[in-house]
Amino acid sequence: MNKTLSNVILIALIGLVLVNCANRGTPDGGPKDETPPQIIKSLPENFTTNFKGTEIKIYFDEYIKIKDLQKQLIISPPMEYQPEVTPLGGASKFITIKIKDTLKPNTTYAFNFGNSITDNNEGNPYPYYRYVFSTGSYIDSLSVKGKIIDALNTKPETFVNVGLYEVDSTFNDSIVYNKVPTYITNTLDSVTTFNIENIKAGKYLLMALKDNNGDNKFQQKTDQIGFYDHIITVPTDSSYTIKLFKETLDFKATRPFIAAQQKIAFGYEGPIDDMKIDVTSEVPTYFEHRITKEEKTDTLNYWYRPKVEVDSLIFKVSKAEYSKDYTVKIRPQDKDSLIIKSIPANSISELFKIKGNIPFVSFDTSKVTLIDKDSVPVNFTTKLDSLDNTYAIDFKKTEDNNYKIQILPEALTDFFDNKNADTLDYAIRTKKSSEFGYVRFNLVNAKLPVIIQLTTEKGEVKHEQKVTKEGPVDFENLPAGMFYIRVIHDSNGNGIFDTGSYLKKTQPEEVSFFKEIEIRADWGLEETLNFTGE
Repeated sequence: MNKTLSNVILIALIGLVLVNCANRGTPDGGPKDETPPQIIKSLPENFTTNFKGTEIKIYFDEYIKIKDLQKQLIISPPMEYQPEVTPLGGASKFITIKIKDTLKPNTTYAFNFGNSITDNNEGNPYPYYRYVFSTGSYIDSLSVKGKIIDALNTKPETFVNVGLYEVDSTFNDSIVYNKVPTYITNTLDSVTTFNIENIKAGKYLLMALKDNNGDNKFQQKTDQIGFYDHIITVPTDSSYTIKLFKETLDFKATRPFIAAQQKIAFGYEGPIDDMKIDVTSEVPTYFEHRITKEEKTDTLNYWYRPKVEVDSLIFKVSKAEYSKDYTVKIRPQDKDSLIIKSIPANSISELFKIKGNIPFVSFDTSKVTLIDKDSVPVNFTTKLDSLDNTYAIDFKKTEDNNYKIQILPEALTDFFDNKNADTLDYAIRTKKSSEFGYVRFNLVNAKLPVIIQLTTEKGEVKHEQKVTKEGPVDFENLPAGMFYIRVIHDSNGNGIFDTGSYLKKTQPEEVSFFKEIEIRADWGLEETLNFTGE
């Protein structure tokens, strides 16, 4: 064999090896597998009665994986000790459920797997698989169905628990705080409807819970709740609507602490209207205090003067029926220095504000000048918000104008007689009216008062008006963009949205949603909001 022929054979052999390697790594294709795994058998069989065991096996026709089990698996009735479910993190042709809890007699249990079971290769889910058994002689077969809506938003939360509490001799109003439901289901991640199955006849409290810590109990601070107004009787053909809402936190104070010299921080939860902080220690007759709110935390700062030479101060924090005494140890701390910042006015209707970190006590407006772009003096007024510790500078602004505000040294004085040492210069610019749009709303059959809000898709309020009398409602100087229309039916006329309360058995105020609108620059809309049938 000559050298040339040997080289040809060698090249051919190398090519054949490469082709074989390529074939191993790249299969011939074919249609994508879109078939979910199928169950071959279960031991014991699904819907078994007189169940006595502690282990269940479910066999499939292919390798499967389990994902998001903590979110997806709902066991009804809930078990105190969660079962061990495998495989987790790997693939298998069967699921094993090892029961750790003591099962109740004559009770039907359902394991709702949601979409957690998928095939190993393509992730095709076995949708909403339920394994059911009874420790008694029959399977409970009744059900309760309905839908979840959100009190303030067009779309409710996902993964909302819906439960039934049996109304028996142990039932009381606080049951949602300390016990799990008798039966439970979950809306999972794709639907807003629910169907609680395999329940027995009886009377029940129907409730929903966006359970953020996974204990199937209501935690006011973290969870949203919803409940049906009346006890329901099963069997029933009715479909129930439950409105999910976030309760206003019950007021509670937390232990105060020294935050700086002559400054004590009082943390709190819930609303602070009518909250009082009173010093009950013996203090000088000329003792004074101011209270301001922290900008980013639920904290009130208690500022006092003069500096008192004592080991501790005793305070009483009270609000309505709440009252608690606190002793605050006084220890050396650095003194705060006065810091002043501005809160810009981004539109013609907004107020320009000056904010300080120490309570303001005076503002010498003779040391303030305000001029427009033509250097013409502009009249203004000031107003102190003592809680937020801001001075608002109010003046009539016109479009397409520039304003300059100059505050000379020693114009602002704080609670400890500190003054601004430097000149403060600020500039404000207003846009042309052609850069904004407007919308006029005509209300039909509206039961006043209402609150009209323009929101983002997520429900964040950008603009709102309180409406108490008949007639068109104009929103002017709106930036261009898309807005959602939300109308709160302010039934008690207090000008805010009132949420519900489970213990008081009150539902949130009604809210109407209307179509999305687009605001364009230098353009106006007129919309009719029809409340017929609401």
